[in-house]
Amino acid sequence: TPLASLVGFIETLRGPAADDPAAKQRFLEIMADQSDRMRRLIDDLLGLSRIEVSEHQAPAGRADVAAVARSEAEALAPILATRKAHLALDLPAQAIAEPADADQIGQVVRNLLDNAIRYGRQGGEVRLAVSAAPGRDGRPGVTLAVSDDGPGIAREHIPRLTERFYRVDKGRARGAGGTGLGLAIVKHIVNRHRGTLAIDSEEGTGTTFRVWLPGG
Repeated sequence: TPLASLVGFIETLRGPAADDPAAKQRFLEIMADQSDRMRRLIDDLLGLSRIEVSEHQAPAGRADVAAVARSEAEALAPILATRKAHLALDLPAQAIAEPADADQIGQVVRNLLDNAIRYGRQGGEVRLAVSAAPGRDGRPGVTLAVSDDGPGIAREHIPRLTERFYRVDKGRARGAGGTGLGLAIVKHIVNRHRGTLAIDSEEGTGTTFRVWLPGG
């Protein structure tokens, strides 16, 4: 955990590395990274707790999912650049979800995109699409789909992906820098909006997360 790493490096800086300037600099950089990871973990835990408290209450208002998706895509440009990934957008002029909380819809888009960028192929393509689509019961609504061309996920892991801290590949997940809570947050927000979340994946061909939300 980030805290265990921080405690270990503090002990090292107090002892064996106390008079080693090069080691101090290297360890301080690692501690800064771990502190940022701890901050993100706490933010996600607090956010998930707030979502769970309000999950039984349907949101009020409406959200233009296409506009929200476009804004979140622009905000993630630095992460895309770091991974040398390309983002392909397929967004209509407008796609209204109602009732909906625009801020929470933004969290869904952000977490799904961040997940696809971090765990997709280095230098690969991430696709973000929004479209009007009826639900399984025929109700009007909006579908948001995020796809990557990464290694894909084995079938046995898919039902557990939205569990807190569940990792398909623990070593790779730590290297990617995620908190392990993003998909849990997505699931609870979708539940609050009385929507659905579907995950399609095949090893070697990538993964698609598809969210359906009721709309006008």
